[in-house]
Amino acid sequence: MSGEMIGLVGMLVLLALLVLRFPVALSMFAVGFVGIWVLRDLNSAMSLMASESFTLASSAELVVVPLFILMGNVASVTGMSASLYDAAYAIIGRLRGGLASATVLGCAGFAALSGSSVASALTMGKVSMAQMDRFNYDNRLSTGVVAAGGTLGILIPPSTGFVIYAILTQQSIGRLFLAGVLPGLLMLAMFIAAISIMCWIWPHFGPKGPKTTMGEKAQKLIGALPVLLVVILTIGGIYTGIFSPTEASAVGAGLVILIASLQGKLTFRRFWEAAKDSVVTTATVMLILIAAHMINPFLALTHIPALVGDFLAGLDVGPIAILALILLTYLVLGCFLEGFAMLVLTMPIYFPVIMQLGLDPIWFGVLVVLTLEMGLISPPVGVNVFIVKSVARDVPLARIFAGVTPFWFAMLATLILLVAFPQIVLILPDTMMQ
Repeated sequence: MSGEMIGLVGMLVLLALLVLRFPVALSMFAVGFVGIWVLRDLNSAMSLMASESFTLASSAELVVVPLFILMGNVASVTGMSASLYDAAYAIIGRLRGGLASATVLGCAGFAALSGSSVASALTMGKVSMAQMDRFNYDNRLSTGVVAAGGTLGILIPPSTGFVIYAILTQQSIGRLFLAGVLPGLLMLAMFIAAISIMCWIWPHFGPKGPKTTMGEKAQKLIGALPVLLVVILTIGGIYTGIFSPTEASAVGAGLVILIASLQGKLTFRRFWEAAKDSVVTTATVMLILIAAHMINPFLALTHIPALVGDFLAGLDVGPIAILALILLTYLVLGCFLEGFAMLVLTMPIYFPVIMQLGLDPIWFGVLVVLTLEMGLISPPVGVNVFIVKSVARDVPLARIFAGVTPFWFAMLATLILLVAFPQIVLILPDTMMQ
């Protein structure tokens, strides 16, 4: 059997395991290890597993993952993230659909703390959905806005998706963080526009909330200042060059722990809960990355990436048409596979093509991460939809998917704008990191 055929069989087995909901890391480990064993020998597979595991686990760049996750978890268990939502609600909750818009703003703020879409959806779902039910919001809007708003967590920096993309493609984490800012704000504006349009067409979707006085608005803003200060110092420190991303993650985690402790909100039990969740999440991410370094050499040995690259590069179409074809592949795969699994599976194949076409790798990274976000709310997998379902158990899945549909199209519009105008992505990294 040829190397190409072995590679094809390995990819089909891997896809089958992922569709059957086997753990992503273990599936890639098994296919990569057995594939290298078949193509080379057992010693090569054992040696690669040992060396890659140690090399990746000792990478200083990956320190950002546990520290940013810890920062978000501490903010969540101490209620600091809820203050962002309270401030947004006090300002715009009076408007029709304002509570839903406040939820999106709260998701954006929490995303800037945690970098996790799942954490954003889960936290904001617990905080906001009860309030929207209390004010008689249609459950399609209330669940849809939480599921969609959570996707901001993988685009607004710090983003775990950007860190993994950077590790897989040897790109700058700092440049990727900068590149995600304007697209994240653009998508935030698109979501709020979608809410406004829905509530204009169907007023019963989002009734007006109670009025708040200027004093109440000021009080809520003051309550959110500590969290906003952490976001400004960590992300602003990266943008201005004061901190590296690794240093910023340490500063952010330390500041959140310090502020929560001074406020008397961080008990030992809460810190233990946040630390335990952080360890579990970090271990999951690390296992996926280590498994990626098993599957990538296997793919290289089969020559599949080179064959696919030659095929795409040889198409009689322009670079943008090939880019559109690649993004369409991500959209289709996103209906069935988890986002990190798609990154690990496809980067060895698509990234060389992007470089061969002369397209900017930072721009491509943002487009890919945004497309992965769309998969988080696409049926049948829709991870964020199932997260929201776990909070709103009485709402049928069909209604949640109906609720996220307008936001999916808002994300598609954002993606089209970023493809048409790359400078939206590149202006910050190009001007602030020469």
